[in-house]
Amino acid sequence: MVEEANKKGRYLGLVIPNLFEMNPLLSNPEYKSTNLVIDYAGRRFRFGKIHKKPVILVMSGMGLVNAAVATQLLLSLFEIEGVIHYGIAGNANPNLHIGDVTIAEYWSHSAMWNWQRYGDGPENPLPFEGDGGFTREIGYLKFATYSSNGDDNLLNNVWYQAEEVYPVDGTPEQTQQAFWIPVDSNYFSLSKTLETMKLEGCINATTCLSTTPKVTTVQRGTSANIYLDNAAYRSFLYNKFNISPVEMESAGVALICYQQKVPFITFRALSDLAGGGSASSNEADTFSGLSAENSVIVMVEFVKLLAGYNRKLLNFV
Repeated sequence: MVEEANKKGRYLGLVIPNLFEMNPLLSNPEYKSTNLVIDYAGRRFRFGKIHKKPVILVMSGMGLVNAAVATQLLLSLFEIEGVIHYGIAGNANPNLHIGDVTIAEYWSHSAMWNWQRYGDGPENPLPFEGDGGFTREIGYLKFATYSSNGDDNLLNNVWYQAEEVYPVDGTPEQTQQAFWIPVDSNYFSLSKTLETMKLEGCINATTCLSTTPKVTTVQRGTSANIYLDNAAYRSFLYNKFNISPVEMESAGVALICYQQKVPFITFRALSDLAGGGSASSNEADTFSGLSAENSVIVMVEFVKLLAGYNRKLLNFV
């Protein structure tokens, strides 16, 4: 079945965290299922079209490992011209709001750490530092900075580390380093035209967001196998790295696409201000459905733009 599917041409791959974020696409009128489904290695690959562009949907599951595995299977099995990842995310940027759809230019995995022993500081080398090993170049988090009494903290410091990358066109077993992984530059430029879109701000006649959601390109997003609901760490990520969306999968998708030289982009709709919203209003639960819908709406519009962009390239050639 895989071989037959690949005979039909190249596809756009859609990597989706879970059914909560997939279902709005399955019910979107612009998505037309072809009724072809291929189950492989525990994953289900659904075939369809969006604005006449052939797509394959795959649910990754939660976390970076799941996202990376699903993406690699997608790229290994099928003829994929590019990858789109979408869903909801927490927000680290105080200038953005619930419902906004962010399009980050760079993604990182921000939970690959070298945890420094107590007593050492920024002037002390890390174990296995240099020669492609650990580094102090990216930055660190000092736990004592967040002690309420200002005292030192036995947790000391954690230093952020780059991922080891094995490019598809590189020499096997020779690694490169990557912390900030860029999305495809053409995809990102094209996505900027989406910033004029009007998005839904109400879940019913009486429950609406205080600000109208918007689409916005941002500099950076980050992923970790951590559900972030802590205001202090959220502020650190924003102030240190200028991060906006925070979630658990995009960097896994990004790393695989970066290694395999496949264009990708991520759309993440903000469902809450991490650790900073009103606990009584339970913002994440209240508006996560709306955010998921907004992420799908923006993604579908991007596919429409991409289909038109590709047709123009073919006509030019």
